[in-house]
Amino acid sequence: MPQVTDATEDGLPGALPAFAELVLDLVERIPPGRVMTYGDVAEYLDQGGPRQVGRVMALYGGSVPWWRVVRADGRLLPGHEQRALAHYGEEATPLRDLADPIRVDLRRARWDGR
Repeated sequence: MPQVTDATEDGLPGALPAFAELVLDLVERIPPGRVMTYGDVAEYLDQGGPRQVGRVMALYGGSVPWWRVVRADGRLLPGHEQRALAHYGEEATPLRDLADPIRVDLRRARWDGR
């Protein structure tokens, strides 16, 4: 589990908000070569929504396999496309046509949490 040293919105130094901990735990369980959308994560947890999951990933997601959480259309995180593509290549994550914009093939790569 990632360690955080700054005070959180709960006011406790080093503690993650409960929702953030749930999101990061789930992201760590996504198998290599598979992805979930931000909305999939929220639905699986039965909490929050895509924006809340995105916020958690933006604040705390650097120490988990962040590239395994994508937008609902399969597009890569803006500004991190090349880093994500390197991970996708290593993990053999299915991609759609390599036209612009590059997208994960959600039909083949989506993980349902089982």
